[in-house]
Amino acid sequence: MADLSNLRNFGIVAHVDAGKTTTSERILFYTGQSHKIGEVHNGETATDWMEQERERGITITAAAISCSWLPTYNADESARTNFNIIDTPGHIDFTSEVQRSMRVLDGAVVVFDGVAGVEPQTETNWRYAADGNVPRICFINKLDRTGASFESSYAKIQNRLSPNAIAIQLPWGEEDQMEGVVDLIRMKAYSFQGEMGSEVTEHEIPAELVDAATEARGEMIEKIVESNEEMMEAYLGGEEPSEADLKKELRRAVIANEVFPVLCGTALKNKGVQLVLDAVVDYLPSPLDLPAAKGTHPDTGAEMERASSDDEPFAALVFKLQVDPFVGQLAFFRVYSGVLKAGDTVYNASTGAKERVGRMVRLQADKHEEITEAHAGDIAAFMGMKDVKIGHSITAQSDPIILEEIGFRMPVISIRVEPKTKGDQEKMGMALSKLSDEDPTFRVSSDEETGETIIAGMGELHLEVMVDRMKREFGVEANIGAPQVAYREAIQGTSEYREKYAKQSGGRGQYGDVAIRLSPFDPTSVDPEETLPKNVEIDGSMKFINSIKGGVIPQEYIGACKKGFQEGMERGVLAGYKLENICVELYDGSYHDVDSSEIAFKIASSKALTTAAKLADAVIMEPIMKVEIVTPEEYMGDINGNVSSKRGSVESMEDRGMDKVITAKIPLGELFGYTTIIRSMTQGRATPNMEFSHYAPVPRNVQEEIMKKRNG
Repeated sequence: MADLSNLRNFGIVAHVDAGKTTTSERILFYTGQSHKIGEVHNGETATDWMEQERERGITITAAAISCSWLPTYNADESARTNFNIIDTPGHIDFTSEVQRSMRVLDGAVVVFDGVAGVEPQTETNWRYAADGNVPRICFINKLDRTGASFESSYAKIQNRLSPNAIAIQLPWGEEDQMEGVVDLIRMKAYSFQGEMGSEVTEHEIPAELVDAATEARGEMIEKIVESNEEMMEAYLGGEEPSEADLKKELRRAVIANEVFPVLCGTALKNKGVQLVLDAVVDYLPSPLDLPAAKGTHPDTGAEMERASSDDEPFAALVFKLQVDPFVGQLAFFRVYSGVLKAGDTVYNASTGAKERVGRMVRLQADKHEEITEAHAGDIAAFMGMKDVKIGHSITAQSDPIILEEIGFRMPVISIRVEPKTKGDQEKMGMALSKLSDEDPTFRVSSDEETGETIIAGMGELHLEVMVDRMKREFGVEANIGAPQVAYREAIQGTSEYREKYAKQSGGRGQYGDVAIRLSPFDPTSVDPEETLPKNVEIDGSMKFINSIKGGVIPQEYIGACKKGFQEGMERGVLAGYKLENICVELYDGSYHDVDSSEIAFKIASSKALTTAAKLADAVIMEPIMKVEIVTPEEYMGDINGNVSSKRGSVESMEDRGMDKVITAKIPLGELFGYTTIIRSMTQGRATPNMEFSHYAPVPRNVQEEIMKKRNG
């Protein structure tokens, strides 16, 4: 049985281009998993193994690495710690990979660009980690670059992410003078020599850094001991905590998400990465340090827990699917409890299906190491399991549990695709099905009126990569339409409406009569812990209240009414976009002993909802993007003017080294091809980054244009 206290499951997360993959490559090298460091700019990295990743120099899909590490300060083999690491994407279009990885990880190393500091996607990833209570350590990277500043980046982390971030290292020099790092817990300096910086050498702190290190150490100790009364009293009394006590208290505080240690270095120049791995061992949790996994019984709905132990019944969560060109579908899973052996039969608690486990593998990025069993805490992959989807709970049949599911964001952009030839038609259907299984933010649907296939995703790059994968991996040639914004519809007011559907056409007729109240509903205001009244149901973005009294509508027709409301929401009321975030109260109606039927009540309910929504000031909602533009100062006026011309508003302007950073909110519909526009406006010197912010009503004149276009 493996010692779970010597296991760390953690992710490497950051904004695009902050150096996550470069850091991962150093980790592979220093832990002995690779004998050559691959560089992103050469397209040779192990974790960015897809062709699309290597061509673009960005991470698109989360890659898993398994390795082990013997801390630099402890040569005893018993201290060797096993790592399961996930290198996640930084580009906003692939943010769901980060979101679902956070669901199964116990900790995270957040990488920052030492020049840029905190960037938009870093904030989003930090929020995902906070939502999942994932402990974090920070690594300020790229301190060898011109314009890099540890102090500036550290201040931004404290101001924009958490005031509880605390430096436990200082850089020994910056920019082209960077020599190594100063460890504030041991009060020693470290340099990195030999092949790719693999030899870590300890030094006394250089004289010019002693004062700064002493001051920073005092701040660090105060932050670490402030929630430990005994240690705080001793420290205020002049007694300095020992290294062992400091590390023990810091570990407790990190696991409790009370503090976030900040380390520094430069992965590209091979300085500081080994000490980050030491910090992972010292401060990030093992599976034993975390609460038991929560879930419910698939039949009774009763709440259940599973502790991280091989002695508990088997339970695992599937968090990623990947089509491998050589072995077929891989289903990545995290084991929360128990042991699984190749050849065992498992129970899919999410679907009720049984399936035999054939082969299992541990992942080394794009290479596989076959294993015969998986234990509590492990991250591995099934090969060839047929009916497994992301979010499914795979358990022992004798003791099933449905673990907490993974939530996903809705797509904000869509395009039409059509196969070039008849031969491509069948292949395209299969390719799109597999790609949407892999990525729940990639949706495939059909336009009922035209019969065209529509694919939807998180951004232009997301869809571009999916179409490219369809061509390369599945051999499908397709014609692509222009990108379309994924508009929504909503109501801003309240209304009441009664719809009586009565039809007589010889023989038995159709009769359904419903009276409803409609009002806006905010799904985020619902407390998941709160027990809802028996007559209230929440289904996605619809809240349904059944206020029928005295059987004026028989119980057997209530379900049909609810289906009618849902169908009305799917069709929309203004331009055929999905209607969201409404509360429907069914408060009156009538029925006919002979002519009433489920279909009649469904039709009446759908019609009632459509009319009531129009009366409740229905509006079209558009996705608004948060856009950050890094630009030289001389182009600020032009860019601000451009933002205004795109119905955008500038929210803030700040300095970043020699550049200015403009943060704005702009509707997605105005942003197609925006990167090209900004680059041509600034001779290629400005760079925009964008991420989804929220939905907002479109102006009336724009709404009329959209309706005219959609309704002909």
